[in-house]
Amino acid sequence: MMLSVILCTYNRERYIYNVLESIAAGGYGDYEIVLVNNNSTDGTEGECQRFAKEHPEVKMRYCVERQQGLSYARNRGIRESQGDVLVYVDDDALVNREYLQTYADFFERNGEAVAAGGPIIPRYDGCEEPDWMSHYTRQLITGKLYLGDKEREFPGEAFPGGGNAAYRKSVFDTVGLFNTDLGRKGNSLIGAEEKDLFDKMTSNGMKFYYLPTAILYHLIPPKKLTQDYFDRLTTGIGQSERFRTRQIGKKKYLVRLAKEAVKWGGTLVLWTGFALKGQFNKGNKLVAFRRNVTRGLLGC
Repeated sequence: MMLSVILCTYNRERYIYNVLESIAAGGYGDYEIVLVNNNSTDGTEGECQRFAKEHPEVKMRYCVERQQGLSYARNRGIRESQGDVLVYVDDDALVNREYLQTYADFFERNGEAVAAGGPIIPRYDGCEEPDWMSHYTRQLITGKLYLGDKEREFPGEAFPGGGNAAYRKSVFDTVGLFNTDLGRKGNSLIGAEEKDLFDKMTSNGMKFYYLPTAILYHLIPPKKLTQDYFDRLTTGIGQSERFRTRQIGKKKYLVRLAKEAVKWGGTLVLWTGFALKGQFNKGNKLVAFRRNVTRGLLGC
């Protein structure tokens, strides 16, 4: 089975070579790398060229997507790919040696499965985890995803993380491409394009699975632990949900507002629990998270 590994990159000269090398180190034979540069202004292109020169054995297609935005880049990757299964890998990450083999084996033996994803494990790059980090904010900031060591269908409303997800190419013929009105554009932190896609897949009765041995290590630099990044990211979540649900219809947006009210109740319960333990930093950060999401959701 041929895999197309799609890396969409924007200003990642620090990380892009190493993620490419981690993919090549796995030794899986039948794959290509489709590298989509979304108008990087740093040395990303040079690092990609260095990898291609030092690893001539790797089939790599390099292209530049001039339309700014992660969804544009992801869609370009789909159009450029020749594989049966498309594997999206974040450009600020590393993968384990079994990564591609895990995905290939899974799709070979599970004909009804159309998508899958694996664990996302944070690794702090030049910094330590701050004392305000909790289980809830960790998932938000680092994208951490871990559902145990057993292969299983994703439960409830859970879905693979966008930076470690694989799809049969035929999925996009059925549900369409990534919504270009959503997703990050340059330094903007609007997202939800993966959620939008997986919602469409669920509506079409498609199944997607968690694969514990397809591991991605997400590298977290100090700038992602700043107050400015936190505020922009959490507000962007609310803005993304406002746009996504209103695009579907007024009813969907109102349902999302009702869910936000329920989430506030849960947040206050969690704050109380942290306060009783004297962990005010954790509780206060969680309230700030909810406040910013609500503001974005209401368009404030």
